[in-house]
Amino acid sequence: MSAEPQSPWQTAKITRIEKRTPRVTSFWFQPSRPFVHLAGQHVDIRLTAPDGYQARRSYSIASPPEAGAAIELAIERLDDGEVSPFFHDVAVVGDEIELRGPLGGHFIWDTNDGGPILLVGGGSGVVPLMAMLRHRTLQKSVAPIALVFSARIWDEVIFRDELIRLDDRHDGFDLVLTLTREQARRPSDYSRRVDAQMMMQTIERLPKTPRLAFVCGSNAFVSAAAEALIDAGVAAGLIRTERYGV
Repeated sequence: MSAEPQSPWQTAKITRIEKRTPRVTSFWFQPSRPFVHLAGQHVDIRLTAPDGYQARRSYSIASPPEAGAAIELAIERLDDGEVSPFFHDVAVVGDEIELRGPLGGHFIWDTNDGGPILLVGGGSGVVPLMAMLRHRTLQKSVAPIALVFSARIWDEVIFRDELIRLDDRHDGFDLVLTLTREQARRPSDYSRRVDAQMMMQTIERLPKTPRLAFVCGSNAFVSAAAEALIDAGVAAGLIRTERYGV
């Protein structure tokens, strides 16, 4: 994710903390100035040490635009990271940090854009896709959407209960979970890495070919998922990607 200098830094107070998985925790921030975003956008976080050293990291926004000023960031703990250990080990409700945003104008979806849409997320790459799904729900949209979410194990499926509840509504949203290190827990899910066959079978759940596909995750995951989509017949020009880390 690239920074956009024209967006000014501002302070934001942590108002709530909720553990999502063993390595992912959600933090809600109340910015000091009005904050309006689109589903799929992200923010930059900046931490400053007493000696003046600064560390920055970009995080996708999990909360939908309808959530108002408070924004949710689901932060995965990276043991060798400069920012995530602070949030997991030090940060408490009431702390203030610096952020800027919203950032990003390519990896976004609005209910007015319509569907069908195919979402593909790996690990914490599901976060901006979650914002899109929440936006769809709150707008009472029936745009067809399918989400392929790859995680290592069942307990690492971020937003698992919420996603399953959305899937159980049968309102045009289809959830496909694939676990790479455990057996699938649901009949419609998979126990392997994403591949072209999985993508083709997911596309078949949609009423017609997706008008856009959004893929988010690590560099390796995004490359593999995008290749699988192309092999499944999705035109490269319809695939939008967001990459994290290495």
